[in-house]
Amino acid sequence: MKVELPEKAKYIIDTITQAGYEAYIVGGCVRDVILGRTPEDWDITTSAKPEQVKALFRRTIDTGIQHGTVTVMLDKEGFEITTYRIDGKYEDSRHPKEVTFTPNLAEDLKRRDFTINAMAYNEEAGLIDLFGGMEDIERKMIRCVGDARERFREDALRMMRAIRFSAQLGYTIEEQTKEAIRELAPNLKNISAERIQVELVKLLVSPHPDYLRIAYDTGVTKVIFPEFDKAMETPQNHPHHQYNVGEHTLRSLSCVEPDKHLRLAMLFHDIGKPGTLTVDAEGITHFHNHAAVGEELTKSVLRRLKFDNDTVDTVSKLVRYHDYGNGVNPDMRIVRRAMNKIGEDIFPMLFPVKYADLMAQSAYKRQEKTDMLEKWKALYEQIVAQNQCVSLKTMAVTGSDLIAAGMKPGRELGIMLNTLLDLVLENPQNNTKEFLLSEVKKRLKS
Repeated sequence: MKVELPEKAKYIIDTITQAGYEAYIVGGCVRDVILGRTPEDWDITTSAKPEQVKALFRRTIDTGIQHGTVTVMLDKEGFEITTYRIDGKYEDSRHPKEVTFTPNLAEDLKRRDFTINAMAYNEEAGLIDLFGGMEDIERKMIRCVGDARERFREDALRMMRAIRFSAQLGYTIEEQTKEAIRELAPNLKNISAERIQVELVKLLVSPHPDYLRIAYDTGVTKVIFPEFDKAMETPQNHPHHQYNVGEHTLRSLSCVEPDKHLRLAMLFHDIGKPGTLTVDAEGITHFHNHAAVGEELTKSVLRRLKFDNDTVDTVSKLVRYHDYGNGVNPDMRIVRRAMNKIGEDIFPMLFPVKYADLMAQSAYKRQEKTDMLEKWKALYEQIVAQNQCVSLKTMAVTGSDLIAAGMKPGRELGIMLNTLLDLVLENPQNNTKEFLLSEVKKRLKS
């Protein structure tokens, strides 16, 4: 097997080997090259100790020197160089208490998480695959290096990484590895919310976001996202649905593009249903006000998982309005008012959300609902193309104009601005300075 190394990675390996040490690219970059993917990073492992690596290169950063990692800077690009090591005892389900440097590559590779990530390569030795990584790639399988329980006891986050890799690559998880996840999933409580968040997002934006089902089946969501378990246990006996709330959610994830905000919106769009379930005399399930309940629950969970404020705000609004206008035959006035209410930034994101929701429902009235959604979208596009005003920021008059017309700053001015906006939303032709100021004068007189 021949790998075309980037010039800088090759230079680093050559520099280290010419100094009498071993050096290989290792881990995910080897896996990605084998799969025909472009690696995000080129990590290098070496028999040289950190101080020996630092002596060979002009610019280095001590990124994790206590664990043997030095970043070599070439121009503005960084390459992580890590000394072969044996990890000591793990005391926090995440990090070894100490590491021992070793001259043995095999010892370094056997501490790694999965076989597909435990391969090394350099041009002289070729591919070093001691644990069947190539075979597992051919079998499309995620399997731990050595004993799965030991690997997951060392670092509980590896359980989420196993599920995430399976979703990214479309691989199955080897049965013993999966059994170990089932047994040790409770250890994820020791992992920081930030780490959980990163793995969850990578899973969601993968080609197989519905592999979140594996996280449910193995007890992972019970620890990191118990609200989803409730969704998986909530029935939907209704003509518009053919799956329970959780299954509907999983299917909707694959019906929207792999954008973080949109996938999160689909994950949470019906999260308010378990808490609003009612059953009528005919046995039909209803979920009145589930969108508003879901909005608050979404904010709570996203904050618990330490998402940034922009993500919390965007996703919770999409959840709040994902059902808005359903069943309404719109005209341009209705769409303008909806854009004003929901927000010009959020409104267009609702189209893919609504479509994904629709496609994960039953076939009942699907064509009728699709046609109505297309009508909403066409009217929205027409409003945008005509630059019609739907908010105060594009109205032809401002607060300053109203003050110049004789109004005093304060509450009454705000009320007047919204009154004028209402006239513009009703008829976009009203959005002229002349018309709006004449309305101000008329209303001030009365």
